[in-house]
Amino acid sequence: MRVRDWEDILEDVAESKADPSGWRAVGGDRERGIGEDLYLGHPDVGAYQIKTYAKNPYQVEGVGTRIARRIDDELDPLFPNEETRNGHFGVQQGVEDEETAKEQVQRLGSVIETHADAPTTPDALFEDIMDAMDSPAYGPMEFDHYDRPEGMETLTDTFEEAEELLEVEFDDIVDESVDRGFQ
Repeated sequence: MRVRDWEDILEDVAESKADPSGWRAVGGDRERGIGEDLYLGHPDVGAYQIKTYAKNPYQVEGVGTRIARRIDDELDPLFPNEETRNGHFGVQQGVEDEETAKEQVQRLGSVIETHADAPTTPDALFEDIMDAMDSPAYGPMEFDHYDRPEGMETLTDTFEEAEELLEVEFDDIVDESVDRGFQ
């Protein structure tokens, strides 16, 4: 198991070539200390764990690792689905050039206009926006800003070795003088 910078993990997710809408996430407060834990999973790619904290509004620090090569029947219920989620998440890559940015803005404007003129649902709007922006990963998410969702507790227990390793690495990057982060 290799611990890496949290942004490298998100890059792996973005470059996975998996069905973008097949991703799911669960996250919340760390079990101890400042910051958040996030688990990302996809049936064809596996699962990742990330620990982060916002050092200030412009700087996020963190570490992560791949914890499973696939989502099996034991792990599947621990990740939210459309019925059990309390929100959505999406991973975005920076736009490469001005031409691409203009194309995305045009597609996004068309999506917003279409949904404004027709009956729609928030889920349909979200999915169309993610498609218009060529999001490489998005889906249902269960996140608790003040606690830890039940599925997250079980994931932490299931991957206890990864949790311990990430905690040690994460503690090394958190400045000892910091007693809270931004959220």
